[in-house]
Amino acid sequence: MKKINTPALKSTWRLWCLIVVAGCVGIVSCNKYHAQNNQYTQIKPKGPAPKWGPDITPQMLTVIETLDSLNSVPLVTLTPQEARLKPSFADAYMQVMKNYSIPTPPMNVDTTGTEIPVMDGTIHVRVYTPKSGKSSYPMIVYYHGGGWVIATIDTYNASAVALAEKADAIVVAVEYRKGPEFRFPTAHNDAFAGYKWTIEHADSLKGNVDKIALAGESAGGNLSVSVAMMARDNGIRMPVHVLSVYPIAGYDFTTPSYKKYVDSKPLNTPLMQWFFKYYLNNPSEGSNPLISIDKANLKGLPPTTVIGAELGPLQSEGKILADQLSKNGVPVVYHLYKNVTHEFFGMSQVVPEAKHAEELAASELRKAFGN
Repeated sequence: MKKINTPALKSTWRLWCLIVVAGCVGIVSCNKYHAQNNQYTQIKPKGPAPKWGPDITPQMLTVIETLDSLNSVPLVTLTPQEARLKPSFADAYMQVMKNYSIPTPPMNVDTTGTEIPVMDGTIHVRVYTPKSGKSSYPMIVYYHGGGWVIATIDTYNASAVALAEKADAIVVAVEYRKGPEFRFPTAHNDAFAGYKWTIEHADSLKGNVDKIALAGESAGGNLSVSVAMMARDNGIRMPVHVLSVYPIAGYDFTTPSYKKYVDSKPLNTPLMQWFFKYYLNNPSEGSNPLISIDKANLKGLPPTTVIGAELGPLQSEGKILADQLSKNGVPVVYHLYKNVTHEFFGMSQVVPEAKHAEELAASELRKAFGN
């Protein structure tokens, strides 16, 4: 039989191959989309939404319910030492993942730890380095939350990993000392020392000192802005960007969100007052520019991203801070995530808003790095 091999048949064959390949790619993409979507939609709370958050997302409420099941004792009834031993929001997040068989994604970073010198002692820092094998990376100095009283870099590990992976940057997480053992301004001074140490050791870390940023959540969100101010005022190399996630930005318990979220979880008005009680030496320090950064001199700071969570007492002051930065000539990106609580950032495997927030933060950081 004579073999037919015309250009038209070849063209048709190529077209069918392209259609099949495109279809396979589409199926894989579709499956990934549905897997991610199902990962979120399967997460459902057991009870009704609380009065303080009637529109809270089901995923966020599930985390809050799980936290309540792990620890029903209000932290304000405990000493700081007792509170540090209780399960945290991070434990609740991991428990939700376990309950719904959501696998922990592989870490695409390597970690090392070291002690660094600070005034009257040493503190620990953990360095997260992407596994992409580059000879040089941008750097992010990261400060965890906890009201300067509780929590550690372990509690906020998911956030540090997410920033390192998504911004393709080295993250240096600073374990600053906390009150009441070390009161104000110890945490702020330690945070500044961690920033200076990172600059001085950039080469040995494979970091690019020209591309260094500051980031933090809650009390750490305050520290990221405070350290930028301290660098400016002390003639230290300025960061190229600041990421401040639901920051403690003031000392005013009469803001709309402080009044509205007296009973919210995991953070509420009494707990914020408890934090200040154990970190500040006296209430008058609440007006210090390093605490009330929303009233500080913000001129000359680098472009800043402020991320807010609607359901918590710090919502108002986060927006005030963003507005004040803008008024002082600082380029600002502000985004308020609705119907989620304080501490949602870093929960991307459970809370879809966290995935978006992490990607927004990483996008702004990469932009500042020129990547």
